[in-house]
Amino acid sequence: MMSIHPLRDVAGRDAERSLALIGVCRLVGQVLLVAVSILSASLTAYAAEEAFVTNEKDNTISVIDVATFAVVRKINTGSRPRGIVAAPDGSMIYVCASDANRIDFIDPLTGEIVGMIEDVPDPEQIALSPDGRFLYATNEEDNALSVIDVGARKVVSVVDVGVEPEGVAVSPGGHLVVVTSETTNMLHVVNAGTGQIIDNVLVGSRPRYAQFTPDGTKIWVSSEIGGTIAIVDTASRRIVQDVRFEVAGIRGEQIQPVGIRFSPDGSRAYVALGPANRVAVVDTATGKVIKYVLVGVRVWHLSLSQDGGKLFTTNGGSNDVTIIDTNRLTAIKTLTVGRQPWGVATLQRR
Repeated sequence: MMSIHPLRDVAGRDAERSLALIGVCRLVGQVLLVAVSILSASLTAYAAEEAFVTNEKDNTISVIDVATFAVVRKINTGSRPRGIVAAPDGSMIYVCASDANRIDFIDPLTGEIVGMIEDVPDPEQIALSPDGRFLYATNEEDNALSVIDVGARKVVSVVDVGVEPEGVAVSPGGHLVVVTSETTNMLHVVNAGTGQIIDNVLVGSRPRYAQFTPDGTKIWVSSEIGGTIAIVDTASRRIVQDVRFEVAGIRGEQIQPVGIRFSPDGSRAYVALGPANRVAVVDTATGKVIKYVLVGVRVWHLSLSQDGGKLFTTNGGSNDVTIIDTNRLTAIKTLTVGRQPWGVATLQRR
């Protein structure tokens, strides 16, 4: 007859249960690890900082990962995309589709056009109010500024300005909008609340771009043919200084300032010099050039990373983007994008 040992039998069953429990715990741990990894990757992708570059000849946007310096995807747009700006919260990008006579609203995560404002004649550049409620687009052929309600997605007013308006900027407080007109050679100062022009400032020949300093006290205006930057006092609306450029080995007529960006603290200005193939780094306190950084062919517009550490330049003549390390003031990477890159905007998706 077989003998039965109750204590040994109980111990065996306990051991089996322990082994089973260990196996279950290991499986649960592995599942949790995979889930956390997937969630982490998803959050990383969603929070990525990217630069969006409009390719005027290809009707596309090249998207650059700011961390890896790689072109990660392309987005289709309306015909001839030029001016581009990002919503303050990173939820949307707005693009001037010039030949389509519209403004595209693009989801930066999916790359889909989720809305558009049509019947905006030949929009070239675009600016956004600090609160994200209004877009201001220059209409080059109509000599006008379109004011767009972002929430309603419609043009709410049109302001007549000078001939061939291009540059547009909004003051940090959102109270003023300025427009440059290329043929009239003027900076038009508009009251954002009333839509009325309150002053016209004569600047250099063919003004292409305007930018308020971070503190809002000055407006920098680039004159492509004049080859200078006019610094306008915001309060008096008078030119207080002209910034001039001299690049060794480059003829004066090749120095054509266009896009401007300021460092986050306002101590430096970065100026795209067009066919001179340089970005000028300017000390804003003195108006003196600190350095000229060699970039691609016919540099047009600029955008800084959120921390101000990287500057992205669109080089329309060489179909590429140069990335400049602003701490070392050195070009560190060149990326091929689409044909004739024009505008660029960076955003941190949230």
